[in-house]
Amino acid sequence: MEIPASQPAPASGAGNAFTQSWTAFTVAQAPTPGVAVVHLIGPGRGNMMGLAFWAELPQVFAALDADPKVRAVVLAGSGKHFSTGLDVQEVLGSWLKRLGPGDPAQAAQRTELLGIIRSLQDAISAVAACRKPVIAAVHGWCIGGGVDLISAADVRLASADAQFSIREARLAIVADVGGLQRLRGVIGEGHLRELALTAKDVPAERAERIGLVNDVYADQETLMAAALEMAGEIAANSPLAVAGTKAVLNEDREETIARGLRHVALWNTSFLHSEDLLEAVAAMGERRPAVFTGK
Repeated sequence: MEIPASQPAPASGAGNAFTQSWTAFTVAQAPTPGVAVVHLIGPGRGNMMGLAFWAELPQVFAALDADPKVRAVVLAGSGKHFSTGLDVQEVLGSWLKRLGPGDPAQAAQRTELLGIIRSLQDAISAVAACRKPVIAAVHGWCIGGGVDLISAADVRLASADAQFSIREARLAIVADVGGLQRLRGVIGEGHLRELALTAKDVPAERAERIGLVNDVYADQETLMAAALEMAGEIAANSPLAVAGTKAVLNEDREETIARGLRHVALWNTSFLHSEDLLEAVAAMGERRPAVFTGK
């Protein structure tokens, strides 16, 4: 596929995604020509999103974007789940220890946090910016950051055992890497507010009913077969027309999404560190329900 002059290929992370060594992903060529399959592999329980995930995600998709042999991408999880979300301790643990009582001058720490949030946002945005259409194939749990990740895909499919949760409010966090911005155009304002404010778990059947996923399949094997078939249909079309169609569809919403991402990054830089967040982290470690005080 030739790259149109008006759509320059990303400069960072370019290379052969199939031959590079990844820690948090595997990247393979599907039997169908032009289709790449990206699997989350952890490391960590349930493909949790640790430091390696956030560092490699934009590199993987920049490399796929730059590869003329790739025309569509299937994104899936390995093992029992798609992803159980952000590894809070690994990604934010060291930062949380440096921001607290007894350190009133915190501009430097909050500036660091702003940089962390923006880098996480950029990693998810790399999936949306990839000119090759991305089909997310979800099985098992898809929690928090996992929902943010699939919100950046072009199409979402699920197996019958899939469960979705915008769970950040349970963890005293405002979801800040794109799900709140992107899902408004996918499931509508009412469903988005319900899911984000209640942090409830949503089964695959309801996810299909509200439009979070297009179709639900009996099991993971059937799901992957359907995702690969759809990717093959995309790959058979004109790559220039497909890339152009995705660019046109993205254009209408990108400024709104970017504005929302900037706002939530500043919000969490100001308000993320709270007694409620520390309580949420402690409760997770102690395997008990958190008790929030609004402080």
